[in-house]
Order: sequence, then C-alpha cells, then structure tokens
Amino acid sequence: MQKLSWFNKITFWLNVIVIFLTLMGYVLPFLAPKIFPVLAVLTLFLPVFLVINIMFFIYWMVQLKKQMIGSGLVLLLGFSFIGKFYKMSETEIDASERDFTVMSYNVRLFDLFHWQQKEGVKQTILDFINEQNPDILCIQEYSENARVDLRVYKHKAIFMLGNRIKTGQAIFSKFPIIDQGNLRLPHSDNNIIYADIRKGKDTLRVYNMHLESIKISPDVHELAEDVQQIDRSKSERLLQRLSKGFSKQQVQAELLEQHKSNCPYPMLICGDMNNSPFSYVYQHIKGSMKDCFVEAGHGFGQTYRFKYYPARIDYIFADKSMAVKTFTYFPDFVYSDHYPIMTRLEMKP
Repeated sequence: MQKLSWFNKITFWLNVIVIFLTLMGYVLPFLAPKIFPVLAVLTLFLPVFLVINIMFFIYWMVQLKKQMIGSGLVLLLGFSFIGKFYKMSETEIDASERDFTVMSYNVRLFDLFHWQQKEGVKQTILDFINEQNPDILCIQEYSENARVDLRVYKHKAIFMLGNRIKTGQAIFSKFPIIDQGNLRLPHSDNNIIYADIRKGKDTLRVYNMHLESIKISPDVHELAEDVQQIDRSKSERLLQRLSKGFSKQQVQAELLEQHKSNCPYPMLICGDMNNSPFSYVYQHIKGSMKDCFVEAGHGFGQTYRFKYYPARIDYIFADKSMAVKTFTYFPDFVYSDHYPIMTRLEMKP
C-alpha cells in the first residue's frame, strides 16, 4: 500500500468495497429474503459488481500490481454466476423426432389498454406466435378480453383472476392435456398454473408462473431519481417495496417447490419470475432442473425491457432428464414490456 499513489490508494479501497459487495451477492441467493429483505436487493446488482470487478482486475493487471489478485479471486469464485448472466456462444443440437418446442411470453394483456401506442399489437403478437409455431405456449398476463384467436391449439389450461378485467396465466398445447390446476398465491393477484400434458407415450407437467412484481420502473433514470431524492421517505418506500416483493416471492417459490416435489412426471417450469438468476427465488424454483438459457443460449438473454441493463427475469427450466437443444430470445420483438423466449427440447426415452 505504501508504494501506491494517492489515486491508487483510493482506487484500492473502492475495489475492496466492491469485492465485499460481490461476495455478499454470492451468499444472498442461499439466504431467505425474509431474513435480510433489504440486503436481498443486492442480488439485482450482482452483474454490475462482476463487471466492475473485471474493470478493476484489468486496471491493476496493466500496472502489474498484486492488487489484481482480489478481483481475480472473486471472479474465479463467481464463474458459475457469470454463466447465468452472459453466454459466450450458443449450443445447438440436431433435431430428432422426439423434439418439441416451448415458448414463454408475458404479453401484458396483448396491449389491451394501448400502452405501446402502436397499431395492431394484438395481431402482431398472434402472427409472431403462429410464425414460431411452438408446440407448447405459456402466456403470462393473459386476457380473454383481448379476444386473441389461438384456436390452432386444441388443448388449453387458463386460470383468470379479477372482476371487470380478468387476467391470469394460460397454457396452450398441441398435445392433449389430461389434468390441470392452479396454485392460488396468498395475498397476491399473481398465480401459478400447471397442466399435465400427454406427448405420445410420455407425460410431462408444465408449470406457468407469474410471481410477485417488485415494481421497478423499466427506465433506470426514473429509478435513480427515486433513490437520489432528498426526501428520504421516498428512498425508504422504494426499499420497503422491494423488500416486501422479495418476501412475497419467497413464499410463492416455496409453495411451488413444495407442489412440484409431489409431481410424478418430468417437469417444465416457464414464466415471469420477476427476479434475477442470482436470487434465492431462482435457486429454489430451479432446484436440480436445467436453465435452458444457461444450457443453450447466447449473449445476455435479456427478457425485460429495462433501459441500459440486460435484465433476465423470464425463464424456462427443463427437467434434468430432458436434452436442451436450442434456446432463443427475441430482443427485437418489442410488443410488450417483456420479450418472448423459446426452447427446443427432447424427452429422453
């Protein structure tokens, strides 16, 4: 430290703070948000901490300073976390007769109230679904009021909530649905539904989830303004809202975890988790299943239109017995506040 310039000394202590926050981010996914609800917010920023550590590592390495060891070790420890955030190259395995495709998409009520300020959003989404032609389609924030014609799917499971404008989740399938149900989430307008689907001689269960929203604005400038308000009560309310959302998600994740533990079939879990892949909720819902983006995706896998930050909060998890052959996300299809995601899978005999 004595040989460092005053600027490098300041840089070093900033580096130490980032290392500490990064290590906390590594540990928090294994701690229930109810225990440390405010600290759970750090999991949202873990990718930022990783990028900053890379910058610190390069900064010290160029100067041949031993201080690069700190960030270097943190990056090595977090190698598995990096893979959840960014994939260098995509995987693609040849198709077979046993393959089937699955799409998950939060359609935001098919723009029923014209948030997009575009013409023909409902028809454009329908045309996109027909073009991609998934065998199983999971829709979050579905609305029958939008009157979207999905009759190409002969089998469906739809569960709606609400009075005047009913919304909910829907599963559409080209294969027969032999059973269906929903998990009513306590003190929430969101829900989780499921359908047992018969594909040839196989049966699989598909869950479609929409977990509690943490209600963060998709514009980072608005979020920054909230945090920087002189009125401390606004910042406190923001943290309280996030903490409350994470705590509700914990309960919802544990309900799903308990329900799927009694499932006799291979499973798929699709939908809008409203949380990052570095969270307690992700760890518990995914369990031993495969994250299809991690298995076969590429790039950042952004699923939510958050400005300047590639947020991935929508997922398809596949049973460990299934082969994940491709994974695609569609960041150019801007007709909701989410982007659709799609995977091709094979059920092994």
